Amino acid sequence: MTTQQPARVDGVDGYFRITERGSTVAREVRGGLVTFFTMAYIVVLNPLILGNIPDSTGQYLGGGTEQGSGIAAIAAGTALVAGLLTIAMGAYANFPLALATGLGLNSFLAVGIATQMTWADAMGLVVIEGVLILVLVLTGFRTAVFHAVPRELKVAISVGIGLFIAFIGFVDAGFVRRIPDVAGTTVPVQLGQTGQLAGWPVLVFAFGLALLVVLWVRRVPAAILVAILVTTVVAIIVEAVVDAGPGFLSPTGWSLTTPELIDDWGWPDFGTLGQVSLFGAFEKVGVVVAVLFVFSLLLADFFDTVGTMTAVGAEAGLLDDDGAPPNTERILIVDSVAAAAGGLGGVSSNTSYIESASGVGEGARTGLASIVTGLCFLLTIFIAPVVEMVPSEAAAPALVLVGFLMLQQVTGIDWTDLEVALPAFLTIVLMPFTYSISVGIGAGFLAYVLIKVARGKAAMVAPLLWVVAGLFAIYFAINPLTRLLT
Repeated sequence: MTTQQPARVDGVDGYFRITERGSTVAREVRGGLVTFFTMAYIVVLNPLILGNIPDSTGQYLGGGTEQGSGIAAIAAGTALVAGLLTIAMGAYANFPLALATGLGLNSFLAVGIATQMTWADAMGLVVIEGVLILVLVLTGFRTAVFHAVPRELKVAISVGIGLFIAFIGFVDAGFVRRIPDVAGTTVPVQLGQTGQLAGWPVLVFAFGLALLVVLWVRRVPAAILVAILVTTVVAIIVEAVVDAGPGFLSPTGWSLTTPELIDDWGWPDFGTLGQVSLFGAFEKVGVVVAVLFVFSLLLADFFDTVGTMTAVGAEAGLLDDDGAPPNTERILIVDSVAAAAGGLGGVSSNTSYIESASGVGEGARTGLASIVTGLCFLLTIFIAPVVEMVPSEAAAPALVLVGFLMLQQVTGIDWTDLEVALPAFLTIVLMPFTYSISVGIGAGFLAYVLIKVARGKAAMVAPLLWVVAGLFAIYFAINPLTRLLT
């Protein structure tokens, strides 16, 4: 009697292991599209962040001395680098993770670094940071750090990121607003602009969230993508009728993108590519300051990706018993190359995006979804107006839903064990409270080591965690250290 061997799967299915991971080509395509639509805002937002800050010589990124003169070039470069690196993630690492210019990193680069040197010098530091991270991956250090992190902290990272991206969704949609820093203010955020929901855009978000919840609980296929597209159509109609306008002109306007039909297609401008001075910053601000800048970029980039890939892997059900996703080293290699590529492209460090979890929520489980997302980014270079028609109010409901899905993992933490419960708590709450994944991870690591020492269990802390905790201690004290050393 012979045992029947399972049928061999070739082609696209075999390469990406689609059937093996319980998915289908259709689900991967849908997931890739959803991920793209939930993070396509970066093509619009990154130019606004980088294109309106002059460097120390008065020049703006992309060329020119007029504010915003290089925005078109930054948009094209942002889409190009994101597309190429996301495709690389799918083809090489076979993981449903998309990459683009890192938020937070780009703001720090623009405000904290470029104002003290030229934009080319600043991008040179980004390239150096990316190369250093790649070296850490190839030597096994970055992977070793990932495996040294206790399982409960990995779960906390996923939960914290879920809470974080849900908060991002509410803030980007204007449902939750930052309160101006004025005398008498007692809380940092509130409902709407004045404690009440005001304006048509936030109502469009509420409609989109309600629609998504209904579609999701009724298990409608492609629920997230359908909700984004329907809400975008509603947003275009609403804008045509009420003329709410952009948010920078009115507090009741659209947060990031005004949903209007656009017929000015234009042609791509790649003026930011290759505008890099590798070691110019060391001459401009000195070795010590330049090294501290690189260290700050590196540490934030290093752990943002660790948290993101863990959270996405957990949502996809792809983590092994140690909490590691498949092809961990390959994922980290692509992400490290992306950091340097962002500098070479003149659009700031590129990193893995937690919005990828929205595609996973739609069913993505393999790198095919990333290739679909990457191709969409490349197409965006030529059809940017289509992306510009999708307001954040239409995409934000997906972030809220995915945040809920990721938050469900909180049951994987033993809340009766103070040695992991307190670090997990700090990791979870500080991500949204500080608007930073790295801060939450750093606080959790430091608390974990501190509690182990306080309980006389210092020997149980992995050597690499001591190193990482020390680095985070420096990271949190980077400002006073910079002042002391300079």
